Amino acid sequence: MNRTTLSLIGAATALAAVTGVAALTGGSSDDAEASAKAATRLPVQRSTLLCPTPSSSDVSSTTYTAYTPKGDGADSKDGTAELLPAQNPVDDTTDPGGDDGGKDDGKNGKDGDGDGKDGGKGGRAAPSGDKPVLPLKEPGKPVTTEESSAGAPALIGTADGRFAPGWTVQQTTTIDAGSGRGLLGTACTAPDTDFWLPGVSTDRSRQDFVHLTNPDDAAAEVDLKLYGPSGRLKASTDEAITVPPRSTVPVLLSTLTDQRAASASLHVTARSGRVGAAVQAVDQKAGSDWLPASAVPSTSVAIPGIPKDATSARLVVFAPGADDADLKVRLAGPNNAITPAGHESLHVKSGMTRAIDLGDVTKGEPGSLLLTPEGGEGPATPVVAALRVTRGKGSDQETAFIPATSAIERSATAADNRTKGSTLSLVAPRASAKVRITASAGAGGGSPVSKTYEIKGGTTKALEPPRPSSGKGPYAVTVERLSGGPVHASRMLALSQDGVPMFTIQSLPDDRGTVAVPEAGQDLSLLNDD
Repeated sequence: MNRTTLSLIGAATALAAVTGVAALTGGSSDDAEASAKAATRLPVQRSTLLCPTPSSSDVSSTTYTAYTPKGDGADSKDGTAELLPAQNPVDDTTDPGGDDGGKDDGKNGKDGDGDGKDGGKGGRAAPSGDKPVLPLKEPGKPVTTEESSAGAPALIGTADGRFAPGWTVQQTTTIDAGSGRGLLGTACTAPDTDFWLPGVSTDRSRQDFVHLTNPDDAAAEVDLKLYGPSGRLKASTDEAITVPPRSTVPVLLSTLTDQRAASASLHVTARSGRVGAAVQAVDQKAGSDWLPASAVPSTSVAIPGIPKDATSARLVVFAPGADDADLKVRLAGPNNAITPAGHESLHVKSGMTRAIDLGDVTKGEPGSLLLTPEGGEGPATPVVAALRVTRGKGSDQETAFIPATSAIERSATAADNRTKGSTLSLVAPRASAKVRITASAGAGGGSPVSKTYEIKGGTTKALEPPRPSSGKGPYAVTVERLSGGPVHASRMLALSQDGVPMFTIQSLPDDRGTVAVPEAGQDLSLLNDD
């Protein structure tokens, strides 16, 4: 076969390639730049969310609320959104959050079936079934259901088509008595392979369980590492966990090490597969709540939404890199950003957890914590962080956690809001910003309501979100950034009971409901025969 024949075959093959596949760059840098400028954002086509096991307490109830904002393509009939129960191969007596406060041997997630890798233990499936939970019928209208937490499993959910962009599920549990007493809330999260959770504890006064949920049809291999004030906590057992397919495994953190640390940082990494990870923190005296993962390590951190009546706040910071971090601490209040007295700066050693008590830092006004590089020579060091917030005093205390939260690029949603008790906090760390806040219709009907707000740079705006017109039942609140600088947000839900100021705070990172898609073009330069 001569060279001419080979060249013709190669040209035909290349032509088929460039006409059948989008070329992301052209034949020159100018073409590439034009293509990048022409990129458009399109709605995502599929979303996955994971909800951890709520509780095994007999004196609790859980409300689930699911919602997809009404956007482009909402009138289409394509798509579904629903959740199915995950398997929970553990015995009820080892489940966290029950009346025993989780006082078991904590070995679930470790070696229950004899091979040391089953992640789970005993082989019993939790009450479940094939009946979908919270199927959505139309975007723009939330659906809700209540279940007894004593039998409520973890949930694995998928939304596609018109229901995928911005799909949000909120899980809110009330435990009326016992050491886990309190209001526990979490937004169900997308699976991933890497999580940082500063603010966990292996102290005797705490029972912290990390819930690992695997949405896939193959087992996931997960490593758990704990870091305290002096560095890595020495492991007392194998830190590797196998999470069976489409299952959830809770692991008591104090069983991973013999060292006790009031404040520590947990690193969850999946060596194979992917999981959802959230920590249920139960304090013997100060209630309980979910601690979600921090935003990815960053040189500047925002922790939005400290309540105005917070009686104490404990900041936990971890530097995962090879260098120490020197941070400037500021409190962004309603009018300006100030430096908390006695906490102007913070030094965090590499690989070590640093915790400081800020007391009643807000002094009766709502605020947000901002951590930025202290300055000096050399590049800034990324950190992860979380804040433990307490409301009330004495036996009437209740706690919640606020992790470092990424900025809202386009929109974010909190699904479960009530006619009373919801507070939305927005902070603009640098430049001023404009946002639109929309209350959806209620689960029992009504019409959406939208309002526009300005947030001054360096301040926090705490407000009662709009309510749907003539709506009944839980409703969703969506925050859209319209212009200006970055905005970070959280939502507090407060439901006081018997004098206890029960509350939970959910951060609102961007919902990633759209993706950038470059304009496709042909690159005929591939046909050149040198």
